Amino acid sequence: MTAHQYSLLPKDAGAHVVEVRVTVATPDPAGQAIAIPAWIPGSYMIRDYARNVVSLRAEAGGAAVTVTKIDKSRWRAEPVDRALTFVLEVFAYEPGVRGVHFDATHAFVNGAGVFPVVVGQEATACGVELLPPADDVGAGWRVATSMQRDGAEPYGFGRYTAADYDELIDHPIEMGDLHIGEFEAQGIPHAIAIRGRTRCDMARLTHDLATLCTQHLSLLGAPADLDRYLFLLHAPGAGYGGLEHRWSSALISPRDNLPPKGLAAVDDNYCSFLGLASHEYFHLWNVKRMRPAAFAASDLASEAYTETLWIFEGITSYYDDLQLRRAGLIDDAQYLKLLGRIATRVQRGAGRKRQSVAESSFDAWIKFYKQDANAGNAIVSYYAKGALIALCLDLKLRSETNGATSLDDVMRAAWARYGETGETMSETAFEALCAELSGLDLGDFFDASVRGTGELPFEALLRTHGVAAQRRPALSREDKGGTRGEQPATPPLTLGATLAERDGKSVFTVVDNDGPAEKAGVASGDQAVALDGLALTAGNLAQRLRACHAGELLPLVVFRGDELMTLKIRPAKTPDDTWYLGVDDAADDDAAARRRGWLGG
Repeated sequence: MTAHQYSLLPKDAGAHVVEVRVTVATPDPAGQAIAIPAWIPGSYMIRDYARNVVSLRAEAGGAAVTVTKIDKSRWRAEPVDRALTFVLEVFAYEPGVRGVHFDATHAFVNGAGVFPVVVGQEATACGVELLPPADDVGAGWRVATSMQRDGAEPYGFGRYTAADYDELIDHPIEMGDLHIGEFEAQGIPHAIAIRGRTRCDMARLTHDLATLCTQHLSLLGAPADLDRYLFLLHAPGAGYGGLEHRWSSALISPRDNLPPKGLAAVDDNYCSFLGLASHEYFHLWNVKRMRPAAFAASDLASEAYTETLWIFEGITSYYDDLQLRRAGLIDDAQYLKLLGRIATRVQRGAGRKRQSVAESSFDAWIKFYKQDANAGNAIVSYYAKGALIALCLDLKLRSETNGATSLDDVMRAAWARYGETGETMSETAFEALCAELSGLDLGDFFDASVRGTGELPFEALLRTHGVAAQRRPALSREDKGGTRGEQPATPPLTLGATLAERDGKSVFTVVDNDGPAEKAGVASGDQAVALDGLALTAGNLAQRLRACHAGELLPLVVFRGDELMTLKIRPAKTPDDTWYLGVDDAADDDAAARRRGWLGG
């Protein structure tokens, strides 16, 4: 069948409108339908991209063709006996890695947000012409995309190609003033294209990315179709996130997270960027090619439910930092600091006691990606707790099989069985594979950690690998854990709520279940006015609490809407919810050897 011919034109920067055309050579004789996806793979929330379609028309042989809208995201043209072209204008002003954004500075396009699928012909090849902006704003712009060139010059406008619709929307596109660095990993061409004002050390950046990617490739082996890879990075003043694709990833990370010239070692900022790049790169295997059955069967029109996101995101979140250590980009102390921070995030979330990671995975569509004021009390992250489950599983396999089996072995076997073959993964396949390889009865472990809400045994498992894990109270709102910190002589106090600046006001955002604020009647959205007769703000909360005593009853004045209210609150001791890890110098030789094998891969 003749390929569908798409074109993408950034049409009006001021109005943020892009024009998309798709010509169908052999339309359905009964009337050709097209559709815009409701969600984008890798982000499990209904986004209804069709809401951004400003206008849609069709033509054939130079004559207009009547188009009828079928539902929120589908249209059907009247029957024609010749090539049919649909023309869409799409509003493109959704910043981030999941949307489409076009202004006078750049154009970033996720295919799911603009390219309609030709219903019934999804497997047909797609030709794509990427056109420069219609006005002068694009002078000097280059194009960065992992899509295969079909006549276009490197980093140029022109013709590209994709094997089918699924591949078409799996290549994000950046157009703009780009800083590009190229490198190889195991002989495979890689590149990073950066948008944003940055003076990073590109030579250092590409060297470290090459080291990191090589480490990942050495774990599972290069996918057969991986002949290139592209990191698309937006480096603004603030922001953080990423979205995986089969031959690329879209990243947002602050410009200050990139390495300046002369940076001696990987500091916290640079480590944050490398961890993000590592996470999305590991998705090359885990979720982009090794996929749950529910995702493979989806047409992107409605939710695709699975209880296994803890595998595809949690295990990925475990390996992202671990691979930094194994690649030699960070040392043991830095890795254990990162691990302590993940444990702290999980420990501080009361939602871990109410929701399992299996439930969190299944309900991602309505809960994890749509968090409200009660999210911390009701939701557990399948990223963070999933990473700790992966840690526990890895250490359990290593210790109980005397090093014969590890999570590395399970992931290699899973890749051979489900990634290289294209066979999708059932809901129970991963757990069964762990038991098959190790010979262990792991049913109780998975019931407790994945389907249960109890505490994870990572402290004891770390001890068997020569690592000591300890807890302490948080020292401040900015305390993320991971380090011992200087403990004050008097234990710090808490109101059991998060106080943050919102539009120039100090507002209670998250109110912890069963904490002092909840017991006092504080509600999310209340504006703090005074505590014990003195002005209370997000900035001086710690100072105010240092003058208080645990359990004493104090007046707390808040605005709820325009009503002034005086509540009574009893500050409490800050709980020991902050983890820090370190090498256990007293560990025996076997434990130390297990640690070296684990961290060294």
